[in-house]
Amino acid sequence: MKKIGFFLVRSFANLLGLFPMRVLYLLADFFYFLVYYIIRYRRKVVRRNLEVSFPEKTAKQRKQIEKAFYHHFADLMAEYVKMTQMTEKEMQKRVTIENPEILHKLYDEGRSVFLALGHCGNWEWFGMAFYRYTKHRPYAIYKRLSNPYFDDFVKSIRTLIGPLQMIESRSAFRSLKQSDDELNAVIIVADQSPSGTEQDYWTNFLNQDTAFFTGLEKMAKALDYAVVFVENIKVKRGVYNMVLSPISLDAKKEPTNYIIETYTRMLEQAIVDNPSYWLWSHRRWKHQRTKTESHA
Repeated sequence: MKKIGFFLVRSFANLLGLFPMRVLYLLADFFYFLVYYIIRYRRKVVRRNLEVSFPEKTAKQRKQIEKAFYHHFADLMAEYVKMTQMTEKEMQKRVTIENPEILHKLYDEGRSVFLALGHCGNWEWFGMAFYRYTKHRPYAIYKRLSNPYFDDFVKSIRTLIGPLQMIESRSAFRSLKQSDDELNAVIIVADQSPSGTEQDYWTNFLNQDTAFFTGLEKMAKALDYAVVFVENIKVKRGVYNMVLSPISLDAKKEPTNYIIETYTRMLEQAIVDNPSYWLWSHRRWKHQRTKTESHA
């Protein structure tokens, strides 16, 4: 059944991907109505997340953010489908990096770098486009899907344009360690929800006690990588601009938790500035800190 489902989804996605974006966005408008008003996909989750994250806003303001998020979510689905047929020329028109000179300088200095993102804007399109702005070898860390057919399909879409290579999260450190002779630029989406154990880093994030993976910081220190935050800004429908901000240019010298805490604060500010474009449907706060875990 998994194989049959995969072939049906792949065929449908490939077919829809042939349509121009203006047609896909018309379908996205219908998808928004269906998901928000009929299916009501995770509306309780989104509403609760917004209520706790923005207690200072009125109910009307939060409702506006909620609806704008679902519109953006529908756009993401259309944009993801388009990835199956996206050309390099079209991607160049839709994704730009405002200040790539940061990457140029790191390359000239012989430094590899982690590009730390959140689930803001269109992180998938960034993965397909950023290689044009650097001479680094491009990688992206991802979590393997349980269905092997869908896992292969998603990887094939993400690597359709350019030389991007995917690294499974469980083998990320080992794979990067083996490529020490290369200068790498590695995408890591670091706002995923960990299991909530003592190994996680806990801090206040959007007015809530929140756990973060420490893998970004640990790998940066062990591999001697620079760390740069990527703010993913939606300029308009189908157009995104990325702004780079250094978190650490010498990770080994940073105090413990500095990198992950700085990433957290930068991500939080990006969400506050453009709240509709973060993935509010994600169950980000499903784990609670235990009594044995100390506060950050």
